Amino acid sequence: MEYIFIVNPKSRSGRGGVVWKLVEPELKKRRIEYQVFYTRHVRHAAEITAGITADGREHTLVVVGGDGTVDEVVNGIRDCSKVTLGYIPTGSGNDFTRALHLPSDTRGALDTILDSGRPVPMDVGRLDCGESAWRFAVSAGIGFDAAVCHKAEGSSIKTVLNKLGLGKLTYLVTALKWILSERPEEAELRIEGEYIRRFEHTYFIAAMNHPYEGGGFFFCPKARIDDRLLDVIVVSELPKWKILLLLPTAFFGKHVRFRGISIFRCREIEVKTGKRLPIHTDGEPIAWGDTIRASLEPEQIRVIAPPQE
Repeated sequence: MEYIFIVNPKSRSGRGGVVWKLVEPELKKRRIEYQVFYTRHVRHAAEITAGITADGREHTLVVVGGDGTVDEVVNGIRDCSKVTLGYIPTGSGNDFTRALHLPSDTRGALDTILDSGRPVPMDVGRLDCGESAWRFAVSAGIGFDAAVCHKAEGSSIKTVLNKLGLGKLTYLVTALKWILSERPEEAELRIEGEYIRRFEHTYFIAAMNHPYEGGGFFFCPKARIDDRLLDVIVVSELPKWKILLLLPTAFFGKHVRFRGISIFRCREIEVKTGKRLPIHTDGEPIAWGDTIRASLEPEQIRVIAPPQE
């Protein structure tokens, strides 16, 4: 079997390139048949993947990068049912790793892909905004969580924390700054076409395929990657001081006890907000808008997960 590696050498301030230099000698040592493609610019991983999967054949793709690189690869796949996806994490968030219980160390991740791993089905999300559409593997959101992604992207704080090995704190630091400076907005929620309710003071709404986003926030503890459902979290009607107290508890999933936290499970959700707000997929800033629809693609993708214990 041939493995096709898609490497983001600039992931986590160059960590991706360092990891690949550890991986490639091991592939040669084991005489593994492989190809490698390096990303050169934003959205390049999607372009590479589209070219690889255009032939309609079965492929095993291995991402060496962060959640953003996974997002690009998923968006480039022509037919999800024809792809098996492996992952060697190098990013700062790595929420994809957490949900699948993948090894975070390079050797462990590689061994899982080449030796001990098993393919498991994973749902693929779809986000529509206006005439544009994107896939997502982990989550998609509008409001505060997306604003954090927009502000963190390319920020000096993220660069410094990445170099210190504390990259996941980028999202917490940026989130605290945003909460103190911005005000919540009204939002209307429809689930599978039916009006649910209007939230007057909404911080964010996220559709989750995995339980984690934002570098380890355990926002939807009951989310499963293969249940054909999205878990939707709405954070609203809370004073800012309570948000500041609540946010750290979300690392442990304890935030669900608080009033102002609403979680729904559904196949499709539509959100309309009072004004245009930032939007993200898998932690990548993609657009601004006031109406989004999140749903699931008809086909699942296979991902290589650790063996069952």
